[in-house]
Amino acid sequence: MDTALTLLIVQGVLGTFDTFWYHEWKQRLPARPMASLELRLHASRDFAYAVVFASLAWSQWHGWLAWLFAAILAFEILITLWDFIEEDLRRPLPPGERVMHTIMAIVYGAFLANLVPQLVRWSSYPTEFATANYGAVSWLLTVMAVGVFLSGVRDLVASFAKQVATQTVA
Repeated sequence: MDTALTLLIVQGVLGTFDTFWYHEWKQRLPARPMASLELRLHASRDFAYAVVFASLAWSQWHGWLAWLFAAILAFEILITLWDFIEEDLRRPLPPGERVMHTIMAIVYGAFLANLVPQLVRWSSYPTEFATANYGAVSWLLTVMAVGVFLSGVRDLVASFAKQVATQTVA
């Protein structure tokens, strides 16, 4: 589990950089008139990551809950793939952003490769949320959960502001 959590932290750090550097600074997505769908996709993914970070920080998903957690992970993958398509349709990505997304996809794959065997084990246990505590790692994942949740709220609010602005102009 240590390797999976370490990879999840790496994913969180890369995602933070991607958000601040590319989405906020370089591309200024919240100010783009046609970015409302992309921002909603980002918000959906952020909310999924908030669940992943917060829950893995302090709990284990046993029994059928392991499959529910797997569904959340699959949801994140589907949102990411949809986001890749939306980005390609709506805006040119700087080469560094495309590289960052590729690195993040590789890290996520490594995270899953390390987590899935644990989920399979958890699925054989009686259904419950078992408590877990990884010390400083749990606290760091909690901070990341709060940060990605707030980022999701920001993207969701900005997406509706863009929709209202676009409808007003039309």
